Amino acid sequence: MVAFVNGRFVPEEDAVVSIHDRCFLYGDGLFETIRIYDGKPFRWAQHLERLKCGARFLKIELPFTPEEIRQSAGILIEQNQQSEAILRMTLSRGVGVRGYSTRGANTPFLVMTLHPTPIVAPNNPVWRLITSSIRVPAKDPIATLKTCNRLVQIFARMEAETQCADEALLLNTNGQLAEAASSNVFWIENKTIFTTPLADSALAGVTRGVILELCPGLGLRCEERSISPNQLREAEGVFATLTTAEIVEVMSLDGVAIKQSPIVGQLREAYHRQIRRETW
Repeated sequence: MVAFVNGRFVPEEDAVVSIHDRCFLYGDGLFETIRIYDGKPFRWAQHLERLKCGARFLKIELPFTPEEIRQSAGILIEQNQQSEAILRMTLSRGVGVRGYSTRGANTPFLVMTLHPTPIVAPNNPVWRLITSSIRVPAKDPIATLKTCNRLVQIFARMEAETQCADEALLLNTNGQLAEAASSNVFWIENKTIFTTPLADSALAGVTRGVILELCPGLGLRCEERSISPNQLREAEGVFATLTTAEIVEVMSLDGVAIKQSPIVGQLREAYHRQIRRETW
C-alpha cells in the first residue's frame, strides 16, 4: 500500500513521522475517517470542513489547500487501486519544543492512508451496547473536535469488549447521553427521530448529518434532545451512525433488550440511495 506523507507518496513501510511530532507525543492533531465508494469519497466536503474548523480552533494551519488535499486523495486511491476503502486523514501540529507550549511548532504535517472496509454481518448488523463508567465534561468544546487524543473512547471500547459488547455509550458529567465511543446515537419515538444536541458533548458526525437531511423526505420528524440511559431503554428503536459501518441498529443496552423498529431499515435504504446519487 502507498501512503501520502506531507506531499510525498511512499510505500507504507517507508511512511514515518518524527519521534518529536506533537501528534505522537500529545495527541496534538486532528483526524478524519472517510468512506470510499466506487473509488469516490462520500461527503468529502463535510469531512474537510470539519477538519478545517477543528484546525482553526486548535490554531493549526493546513499545510495544503483544500483542492490540493482532494487531488492527493484521488491519486492515493488510484495508486492503491482501492475502489472500496476507508481513507484516514491525520493532521498534526508537527514538531516543536519539548513540553506543552506550541511555540516553534510551525510546520503542520498531513498524512493520508487507505484501509479495507470493515467486515459486517451478512444481513443488517446489530450492536450490543453498554454504558461506560467514564464521563466526558458537559458542554466541552474539545469534545466536539475529532482530535487525535481518543483515550476516553479507547477506555470506553475496552469496557465494552470486556463485557462482550460491541460499543459503549459515553455520558457527560450531567448524566446525559453524549454519544457512543465511535458513533452518534439516535432513538425513535412516535415516528420522530431524536439525537443528542452537540452541546451535550457530542461530535458532529458526518453520517449523523446525513440522517438529519434524510428524515424529512421519509416523512419523519427529527429533533435534538437530551436523554438518560434509562430513558433510552424505553425507546421504540435505537441506532448508531458512523462513517465506517453507516447505520447500525441496537439490540440491547446494559443487557436489557431494546425494541426493534422498521424505521431503521427505511433509513438504511435511504442512506444507500443517497450514496448512489452522490458517487455513481
